[in-house]
Amino acid sequence: MSNPTTGSAPTRRIFVDKQSPKAFHALTQTAEAVRTVAAEAGLDRTTAELINLRVSQMNGCAYCLDSHTRTALRAGESAQRLGVLAAWRDTEMFTPSERAALALAEVTTDPTDADAQASAYEAARQVLTDDQISAAIWVAITINAFNRVSIMSKHPVPALRKA
Repeated sequence: MSNPTTGSAPTRRIFVDKQSPKAFHALTQTAEAVRTVAAEAGLDRTTAELINLRVSQMNGCAYCLDSHTRTALRAGESAQRLGVLAAWRDTEMFTPSERAALALAEVTTDPTDADAQASAYEAARQVLTDDQISAAIWVAITINAFNRVSIMSKHPVPALRKA
């Protein structure tokens, strides 16, 4: 199989998590701390998984999309809501708190639009506590980091599992 850009063989990627396990361990410890912070703030697990999925959609991280879809379903999220997550603004399926968290996740992932940041933050202030706002941002920051690890490593999505 050749590289479509250069016509040469594709460059073998290293799994940066395996190549630098101390750094990856620190990232996983951060994720554990963020899960605790989110739970203590009252940001429920399904909202955190919606953030993980929306950020992974924006970044195009197939590995994290697969992993967090399964986690969200185990946490009680519906397949229907997961199916429309990319268009969350165009449906009434998400609560005001979830919508605020998703908007924060998007501007954390792409922070270049100051007006969008201000709008997301203002909406969040209406329905989330300061601790929940901080937790939602930390969830987005953390999944962005994991997305980069998986994208740059080209982590493969496991084979399709039978239900």
